[in-house]
Amino acid sequence: MHPELLVLSDPIALDPKQFIGIPIALVGAVFLSLGAQFQHRGVAKVEAATGESPKGLNARQMFALLARPSWVVGTLMLGLAVVFQLTSLGFSPIIVVQPLGAVALVITAVLNSRISKVSLNRSSVISIVLCVGGVGLFVLVAAFTAVDKPVTAGNLITILIILAVVLVVFAAAFVVLGKGFKAIAYIIGAGVLYGFVATLAKVLISRLFQGQFDWLTVLAFIGLLAAFALGGYFVQNAYSSGPPDLVIAGLTVVDPLVAVGIGILVLGEASQAPLWAGILFLVFGAVATLGVFGLARYHPQAKR
Repeated sequence: MHPELLVLSDPIALDPKQFIGIPIALVGAVFLSLGAQFQHRGVAKVEAATGESPKGLNARQMFALLARPSWVVGTLMLGLAVVFQLTSLGFSPIIVVQPLGAVALVITAVLNSRISKVSLNRSSVISIVLCVGGVGLFVLVAAFTAVDKPVTAGNLITILIILAVVLVVFAAAFVVLGKGFKAIAYIIGAGVLYGFVATLAKVLISRLFQGQFDWLTVLAFIGLLAAFALGGYFVQNAYSSGPPDLVIAGLTVVDPLVAVGIGILVLGEASQAPLWAGILFLVFGAVATLGVFGLARYHPQAKR
């Protein structure tokens, strides 16, 4: 082969090991879908048993969920989904496996439609296509234009400061609005927080493998737990305010958009991307987000 062709072929050579993460992530997406369905059923049963307004779960209802087998099974399945997702990240770049979570949206939409015997209307189907298509195209552009950069101590401090602000804003908004918090607000909040969870998990894995166990690592772990706890609470309240496929839509769209956004704005992973790539990032991100709002508005089971 001509020497120039050899030089061109080197940057695009793929490690076969990277493909192992794809089926693992797909299995995780299946568990994510099933876990959401079971948790939604558990929340619905707790609300029916307590006879209280389904506009948000109180402390007594949250503890009552632990006694619902369906909710416990769903939680275990979501735990397995996290395990498979983290395992896939050990084999493949986050840019490859993160968008595969959108598969869970399709599975959840079909399952929920069959179980609830409520057919998806045309607007809901279009919204699902916008969610999956927008996320897929967003990450496709990122895969060809983004560059992987190590996370410095300064980067991690910036991420933690942003997370602290986000936690305070969402907690304050929830306290002020109370029962006025809508399903879409819970979903966006959970998606944003889980985006930080995914980012910090990747950072922690990297730092631990490199032997960088310091006070920043401890703070990152505390931040991860705080984001996971508040995000999980928002997810349970979202189940009480809307259908499970709407919840999954928010998590599989907002989560990766936030994680990739951190990579672009904080880590500089798109510093070498051309102008057209930046425009496409905005367009495809807006398309996916529009799909989430479309599901919140037009889904047959969405509570107005």
